[in-house]
Amino acid sequence: MSQPRVPDLPGVGRRENLRDRIREALRAAIISGRLEPGVVYSAPALGAQLGVSPTPVREAMLDLVKGGLVVPHPNKGFRITEVSEEDLDNLAAVRLLIEPPTVRDVVPVIPKEDFAELRTLAQAIVDAADGGDLVGYIEADHVFHLTLLGYSGNRFLVDVVSDLRSRTRLLGLIPLLESGRLGRSAAEHHEILDFVEARDPCGAELLMRRHIGHVRGLWAGGGEPA
Repeated sequence: MSQPRVPDLPGVGRRENLRDRIREALRAAIISGRLEPGVVYSAPALGAQLGVSPTPVREAMLDLVKGGLVVPHPNKGFRITEVSEEDLDNLAAVRLLIEPPTVRDVVPVIPKEDFAELRTLAQAIVDAADGGDLVGYIEADHVFHLTLLGYSGNRFLVDVVSDLRSRTRLLGLIPLLESGRLGRSAAEHHEILDFVEARDPCGAELLMRRHIGHVRGLWAGGGEPA
């Protein structure tokens, strides 16, 4: 049986923890749909695209197995799990229960001296969108949101949201990137920070609700949510 075509993936470089870098690059490729649901990919083919040997790719994929993103197929590789529309609805519903009220609650407690760093994190999302780096976009988006939620001081909440985000599929990001409209979505992160810096918890909560609506609508390949 012929091997599936592996999409172009950015190299992961020679960072200190290679396995972690590979895992996050693959996670982002799965979430964005660059690695297609239902398709089995081999570690050697993915390693060739990432510019690394198959061993750390296989180890990273085994990490993703634990999160339900892939299923191992002995002597073949790893199959990307499929997520139904109902699953995506349920994931978004849980995120709406957790994230907007948490952002509302952390707005008054975020130290003013942290604003500059949060702006840097938000700008990383914009830069990735402008540079056409979809994997970088998803990674930067992940870091921004979890950092913001981290001000709650509740690591269990952060872990739950991280897992929910990882299980989401954002297949609509590819056409948004190709059409040049991803930058508008990226800019929403600066808008959230505008409310944070203005100490407007209600505004931040409402914008976060709209933001998650985009995740389930435009970003997932559907239409603009009501």
